[in-house]
Amino acid sequence: MNPERKQGIYNEKKMSTSILENRPALAAAVWQVAETAGYLWEKGWAERNGGNITVNITEHVDDEMRRMPAISEPKAIGTVLPELKGCWFYCKGTQKRMRDLARDPMANGSIIRILDDCASYEIVADNPVMPTSELPSHLSVHNYLLAKGSPYRASLHTHPIELVAMTHNKKFMEKDVATRLLWSMIPETKAFCPRGLGMVPYLMPSGVELAEATIKAIDDDYDVVMWEKHGVFAVDTDIMSAFDQVDVLNKAALIYIASRNMGFEPDGMTDAQMKELTDTFGLPK
Repeated sequence: MNPERKQGIYNEKKMSTSILENRPALAAAVWQVAETAGYLWEKGWAERNGGNITVNITEHVDDEMRRMPAISEPKAIGTVLPELKGCWFYCKGTQKRMRDLARDPMANGSIIRILDDCASYEIVADNPVMPTSELPSHLSVHNYLLAKGSPYRASLHTHPIELVAMTHNKKFMEKDVATRLLWSMIPETKAFCPRGLGMVPYLMPSGVELAEATIKAIDDDYDVVMWEKHGVFAVDTDIMSAFDQVDVLNKAALIYIASRNMGFEPDGMTDAQMKELTDTFGLPK
């Protein structure tokens, strides 16, 4: 076989090899994203290409990965994020569907690394899939989380139907009104979402102002932030935990709506009952 043909076969084989191969921890993190994406689609929270996911995977990066060449030109983030120097992320691709990501995460997302200038990134694997258009917002939140020493490494944006519906009523946009209501629907809501639901008035999607407002809400001690008439943004240690918080909150919204549809205003748990939960389980609020 001539050398050029041999080199061509080698290159094809190299291109067909996923960065996930022989890296079980990294593969598990990426496939957890895929599993979560499937749940989002099944619940009707991820229409078309709706929703975004980014996960900080730096802890799974090995020396061989660090030596890998980029498969894209450097891309500007649009802001300087000093805490992200040398960090790596798995990101859902722009214009990609969650239902497709669920079956093939590396064809519908990519792994990127932040460059030393902290203002740009490059795609490393597996394909040059451009990350979500909301990447600057997501990375700004990750930068904030690292700066405060948070263990949270995953961020999720999705469109849970009932929670979004509640934001069309101004009274639920008032501070902690929705939190108090949702906590009172079923004990698990307060137990599993103990920081409640932060509220951000409507702002242009993907904008810098929305990112800043989201960070402020997280700084006010919320893990799940509601964007008026749009969706939620949740952070947690991993992507499944972020999904779980949204899932629990939306179940509470469903209980409230079911009660109203049955023709009555639900009583909800009393303040004393919720305080008992807080004291018993040592909840933060």
